[in-house]
Amino acid sequence: MQAFTEYSTIYAALGGFHVGDMLMQLFFFIVLLLLVKKFAWGPVMDMMKKREDYVASEIETAEKSRADAEKASKEALEQLKQTKQEAQKMIEDAKNAGTRQEEEIIQAARAEADRIKKAAQADIQNEKEKALQALQDKVASLSVLIASKVIEKEISAQDQEKLINDYIKEVGEEL
Repeated sequence: MQAFTEYSTIYAALGGFHVGDMLMQLFFFIVLLLLVKKFAWGPVMDMMKKREDYVASEIETAEKSRADAEKASKEALEQLKQTKQEAQKMIEDAKNAGTRQEEEIIQAARAEADRIKKAAQADIQNEKEKALQALQDKVASLSVLIASKVIEKEISAQDQEKLINDYIKEVGEEL
């Protein structure tokens, strides 16, 4: 046994390493590593894997959100551009409608002015004809009056007719 003790102690003078103690410590260290692997390392690695998956999913979600935001931004810009075009078209349509309406109003006013002018001319013509008729009636009555006076003076029928015609001509020329 002494040989075993001699071999189990290496460099005893330096502080003494005992091989048995070292083997025992190695055995317990390996057991401790196995226990740590089974009870601590697995859950820690699972937790690290879950954390890695969570971070990866968050990065993926952030990328997807960024892509969606860019897409929404592009759609909003396109919609804004389309809205501006529609507004510009509405403005142009309103201007064109205003121009057409202005032309229609001017044409209607001109037509109304022409109608009023023609009506006024017709009224003037009617009044002129009425005045001529009244004048002719007056001339006729004056002619009768003249004729009666002339008859009193005993003028021939031919002279009387000549007087009436001359008088009517004179009245017609004055008008």
